[in-house]
Amino acid sequence: MSTQIPVSHMAFVRARAGRSAELGARLSALIEPSRNAPGCLSFALQHSQCDPELWLVSGFWDNQQAMTAYFGSPAMQIFAELVQELVVNSLDFHTFKDVSAAQALGQSQAAVHKLVG
Repeated sequence: MSTQIPVSHMAFVRARAGRSAELGARLSALIEPSRNAPGCLSFALQHSQCDPELWLVSGFWDNQQAMTAYFGSPAMQIFAELVQELVVNSLDFHTFKDVSAAQALGQSQAAVHKLVG
């Protein structure tokens, strides 16, 4: 029997000049549906205190399967729409998993996944 490992994602989303309020409003629509998604432990939208154009979208999930299912959900379509509508200047998206102390010290060669858009 395999042990489920908690995973997370972080997306740093930078608005185009003058579009930060619109970006924040559109991203805020993700909060409740994401928090109610199966396997979601936590979901947050944050706005930088020192960079008015920068937003952070983060989520913590029970396991990789739950996070992957969420990535395939209609809620994720908002990111494509924001890019297509030129609301977003840049999008830096990463996924993470918990590691042991030995892995953190480099004693394990675990696979690394990164999605950058």
